[in-house]
Amino acid sequence: MSSEGNITVIESFSADDTHALGVTLGQQAKPGDVCTLVGDLGVGKTVLTQGIAEGLGITEPINSPTFTIVQVYEDGRLPFYHFDVYRIGDIEEMDEIGYEDYFYGDGLTMIEWANLIEEILPNKRKEITIEKDLEKGFDYRKITIKEVL
Repeated sequence: MSSEGNITVIESFSADDTHALGVTLGQQAKPGDVCTLVGDLGVGKTVLTQGIAEGLGITEPINSPTFTIVQVYEDGRLPFYHFDVYRIGDIEEMDEIGYEDYFYGDGLTMIEWANLIEEILPNKRKEITIEKDLEKGFDYRKITIKEVL
């Protein structure tokens, strides 16, 4: 793991590594935190999110809310608002969901495919990017966490 200013780069060599990072992020989460998550299909966004939920003490199964846009989990130490905005056709759909109640609420908000709704993201957030590098192995992931203030 290397850290440069407000950017941290983590190398993951397995799904277990990615999950463990998620657990740590969940344990460190504070009320009102917003994390954005960007990465191609199959890079491990859901694995990381499942780890975050575990770190929050959430025991129910975590699935990507691709068709419901948001899934709310309230049985952990903080509420967990898991967004998947991949299928958002228009930013107005986010207004209909009442996104501000989540983004500026007292839980941890995780937004997959956040690059699709950049114009409404909170100024303060953690931007998490997961990338593959097949030269370093099939299961290798470079996970970049950038603190945006």
